[in-house]
Amino acid sequence: MPKAVNVQVSTVDAELEFAIEPTTTGKQLFDQVTRTIGLRETWFFGLQFTDSSGLPGWLELKKKVQSQDVKKEAPLRFRFRVKFYPEDVGEELIQDITKHLFYLQVRESVLSDACYCPPETAVLLASYACQVKFGDYRQSVHKKGFLENERFLPSRVISQHSLTKQEWEDRVVAWYSEHRTQARDEASLEYLKIAQDLEMYGINYFDITNKKGTKLILGVDSLGVNIYGKDDRLTPKIGFPWSDIRHVSFSNKKFLIKPVAKDSPDFSFYVAKMRLNKRILDLCMGNHELYIRRRKPDSVEVQQMKAQAREEHEMKHADRIALKKEKQAREDAEKHHRVLEERIREYEDEIERARRELELSKEEAHVLEERMREAERDREELEEAQRRAEEARLEAEEAVNLEKAEREHKEREAAEAQEELERKMEEAREREEETRKLLEELEEARREVEKREEALDKAKHANPSAVKKQEQSHLQRKKVVVIENGSDHSDDSDTERDGESHDLPTGIEPPRDDRVGQLDKDKKKSGELKSLKADLAASKDETKMTKNDLIHRKNMSEGRDKYKTLKQIRLGNTKHRVEVFESL
Repeated sequence: MPKAVNVQVSTVDAELEFAIEPTTTGKQLFDQVTRTIGLRETWFFGLQFTDSSGLPGWLELKKKVQSQDVKKEAPLRFRFRVKFYPEDVGEELIQDITKHLFYLQVRESVLSDACYCPPETAVLLASYACQVKFGDYRQSVHKKGFLENERFLPSRVISQHSLTKQEWEDRVVAWYSEHRTQARDEASLEYLKIAQDLEMYGINYFDITNKKGTKLILGVDSLGVNIYGKDDRLTPKIGFPWSDIRHVSFSNKKFLIKPVAKDSPDFSFYVAKMRLNKRILDLCMGNHELYIRRRKPDSVEVQQMKAQAREEHEMKHADRIALKKEKQAREDAEKHHRVLEERIREYEDEIERARRELELSKEEAHVLEERMREAERDREELEEAQRRAEEARLEAEEAVNLEKAEREHKEREAAEAQEELERKMEEAREREEETRKLLEELEEARREVEKREEALDKAKHANPSAVKKQEQSHLQRKKVVVIENGSDHSDDSDTERDGESHDLPTGIEPPRDDRVGQLDKDKKKSGELKSLKADLAASKDETKMTKNDLIHRKNMSEGRDKYKTLKQIRLGNTKHRVEVFESL
């Protein structure tokens, strides 16, 4: 019995291991991987490997795995990656797993600088990556420094600016906090919609030369083939959409393209190794097939997948609404609970004030009683003074016959006693008035104390457990939890041929030339992005600008973006564009 071959397949977020037979084909291994991860949109993906020369290649589906030029090691290693990109991720990607795999691969491409991204856009993309990973921003949870150990920006961007990691985090959080309530899968799709507008997104590049020997770069993507200058992968010079091409073939190191236009000559280019032409041909065939598929009615399988995706989306949307309502109800209950607790604290404070005032009133009553006793003593002294005055008057009457001097003396003493009596009587009247007022104040204080004691009794008899019961009733409700094929054109032969030829279907419509970028559709976000760009420019070190930075800046200053450039390079008839290519 043949010995099984161990295979290791790395996806963007997992490691898979399989044991295959020596006769296992590429398609059998590919199908096993897609079944394992639950992927149905298989036509976007492929199994990539490193060949014996150290170059990347794609596993051919019809050939046996062991007959292909995979680097011989144990286990055999493959990378499950996106091979063909859609024209518009928002319209073409159906399954959540597909979107997730695309998101992880594109994010890694941006962070590693394999796909050039300007600094301000990198910050915006980082904010969506935060939403995907952390969910809604909460200041109490996502405290300063929470991105300290996260890789959220290309190292090129960080090194070009004199900003601390915390300053970068502040700029990312300013965007991140605006994505509140956005679901994680929606945030990852928004990331892709913005990333697909980057100039290098979804393009496979190959070094080529034309007939004149000029070194150029060929770019193959979902819309066609483009020709770039040797040192500029951002700005294509000429473009040939798939609708302009009827035939592709190669012979050894020469690759031939035949246009649809009858008046246009064929054109060719050369690569360093024949195996590169095989990969170019494979990418051309796969992208062209998907280009045609997009312009035809959906197959039954795709219709079913879209219907299922819509149903799942509606269910998730309903679950999110229910969860949002449940969350709002809980927050309302907690808020009501806090209000009642605050009221109880206010009652307790009020009761405490009433107690203090009661104590004060008791002290005042004690003082008032003491004053009353003093008034009683004053009254007794007054009576004693009256008695002495009466005695003095009697003595004065008895001393009528006394000598004039003694009589006058007695009269003075009597007058003085009378004055003292009147003064004491006046003081007694004042104290009686003061006593009356104090008695009124005491009575008012007693009434106030009775009111406070009655409020205290009501607060004590109120049932605080009703608040807890109301909160529990919200928490005990039912909780809603939101859980967040391209054809192969090689034959079955295990021998490598030095040439292949394929006719492409013609009569298909050209790509749209009125497309605009995702950020251009959102004027508010576009304006904020310009402000961020100006902010970052103040801290930028011009000496660390890369070649791509300079090219991007030049394109922006000339008012060019990805879609304007693509429209421009497709102008004119095919014959003219072929002539331009040959003259480069």
